[in-house]
Amino acid sequence: MAPTAAPEPVAACPIAPVVDIVFSRWTTPILWTLNEFGRQRFGELERRIGTITPKVLTQRLRQLERDGLVVRTYHPEVPPRVEYEISELGLSLVPVFAALGTWSTVNLPKVEQARQDYDAAN
Repeated sequence: MAPTAAPEPVAACPIAPVVDIVFSRWTTPILWTLNEFGRQRFGELERRIGTITPKVLTQRLRQLERDGLVVRTYHPEVPPRVEYEISELGLSLVPVFAALGTWSTVNLPKVEQARQDYDAAN
C-alpha cells in the first residue's frame, strides 16, 4: 500500500492564507491604528505604533496596499504628501478584531494562569 501524501496546508486549515495576511507581525497594529485614528501620514502611523522601524512599516504598508486592505493616497504637493487609510475591505475585518478583543479580555488571564501552571510543573 502506497503512503498517502500529506495534505496541503490550505486543505488542512482553510483559513491559513487569511491568517498569513491578517495576522502577520505588523498587520494587525497597522490596521487597528488606521481604523482607530483614520487617515494618517507615514510619520503619524509610525509614532502611534511606536516600535516598528520605518523599513518594516514601508514593507507592510506596501503589502497591505497590494492585498487591498490599505489605500495609499499621493498628493503631488511641495513637499509631496502621502496618506494611508484602511480600505473598505480592511474595514470588513473590524468585527474580527472586535471578537479577538473580547476573547482576549475573557481568556488572556486564563492563558497566563496556564503558562504559570506549566512553568511551575516543568
